Amino acid sequence: MLEEFGPSLYVAEGPTVSFYGFPYPTRMAVARLSDGGVWVWSPVALTDELASSVEEIGPVRHIVSPNKIHHLFLGEWAERWPSARLYAPPGLARKKPEVHFDADLGDEPDPAWAADIDQVIFRGSLAMDEVVFFHRASCTTIICDLIQRHAQEKMSGWKGQLMKLDSLVGEQGSTPREWRASFLRRGPARAARRKVLGWRASRLLIAHGDCAQTGATEIIRKALSWI
Repeated sequence: MLEEFGPSLYVAEGPTVSFYGFPYPTRMAVARLSDGGVWVWSPVALTDELASSVEEIGPVRHIVSPNKIHHLFLGEWAERWPSARLYAPPGLARKKPEVHFDADLGDEPDPAWAADIDQVIFRGSLAMDEVVFFHRASCTTIICDLIQRHAQEKMSGWKGQLMKLDSLVGEQGSTPREWRASFLRRGPARAARRKVLGWRASRLLIAHGDCAQTGATEIIRKALSWI
């Protein structure tokens, strides 16, 4: 179920979910930390096969959600690994009070993964903030909804046309137009973008659409040029 994306970094494809009637493919990431523990990003629907595949990497110690709408499967992962710590992005703990989160994500990485993974929050939106990560060993920037790059051949009908008009289709990709408009204060987002570009990532791993094994920094620069 897991495929190697880069050194010590793996991905798994999840089911397609409906978001306001639009079909969205899902994807998660798993990183093996230098202490041997496993860091899970934006978990997809859990199956026994996926659980076994993850456990082959190492013991699950950290489960993170990058923004407040990526929470559908957190409960089943927390139930499967009750000793793992669950981390909330801005806004999610208030949205899902029934879920017990052990810590909130900030602009600085948790000490448990600071040696392996950096992070920053894109703030300034009235709708939603997102935490973006950088996996050092694989030189990979990990982005959830902030950049979407859906394949042209998978976009059909009027919904596909809307996705294209929203600049979410093709090699460059971008941020959904309505989310862009909600960034009334763009200073914090510009500061976050500078930090992300400063990572000089080679690879780009995203939740929705095509990832990239090369040229990540330039893809990010163009996709987030609206900021």
